[in-house]
Amino acid sequence: MADRFGDSLKGTQNAPRTPKKDSGVLVIGLGRFGSSIAATLDRLGQDVLAVERNPELVAQWAGRIALVEADAANPEALEQLGAREFPVAVVGVGSYLEASVLITGNLVDIGIPQIWSKAISNEHARILQRIGAHHVVLPEADAGARVAHLVSGKLLDYIEVEDGFTIVKMRPPKETQGFTLAQSKVRERYGVTVIGVKSPGIDFVYATPETRLSTNDLIIVSGHADLLERFAARP
Repeated sequence: MADRFGDSLKGTQNAPRTPKKDSGVLVIGLGRFGSSIAATLDRLGQDVLAVERNPELVAQWAGRIALVEADAANPEALEQLGAREFPVAVVGVGSYLEASVLITGNLVDIGIPQIWSKAISNEHARILQRIGAHHVVLPEADAGARVAHLVSGKLLDYIEVEDGFTIVKMRPPKETQGFTLAQSKVRERYGVTVIGVKSPGIDFVYATPETRLSTNDLIIVSGHADLLERFAARP
């Protein structure tokens, strides 16, 4: 297997910052998914080390983020670049199933506390979960589901957190406009919770029972996806 993936560690491009103990994120794969994560984390001031085996992608990102040209499917390469020092690793190599599984397995073996792996199918996701990935992301499926919710109703934004629990941004239904949350009894009637309100020209505020909703408000609502869909479908 080592011969197939080659000599893994080719050298460091843009010398990485030495990660502090218990900090930093290791991002493996600089495709669209991995590069977006690495660049965003770097912009937010996080310690990031990217690992990519494709010389063209390495050249593209050299000087922009800290990165190493290496093959993370080889356990020795991970040891050489100090992967076990990172508390979080992201595996963005989703399109190559064998490499994705090998890399995730290597990270599990060296004891990375939090492993996020990209999958391209439900079957791929199940394999990654079985070998020990802590979080599995299906970007296209997740994005498709989110857009479907947005285009099919009155929702302005939609984030599914876990097990059906969801947070949405929407306009308040007519029957709640002009009333406080206590008066309209949103939670009792619909099983959802208004957690914040943004009125035109006014900063976002956390909702209280005395918060009064108006026509042009944006509200942030949490609850189960099915209940939120019903609430959003109100006139």
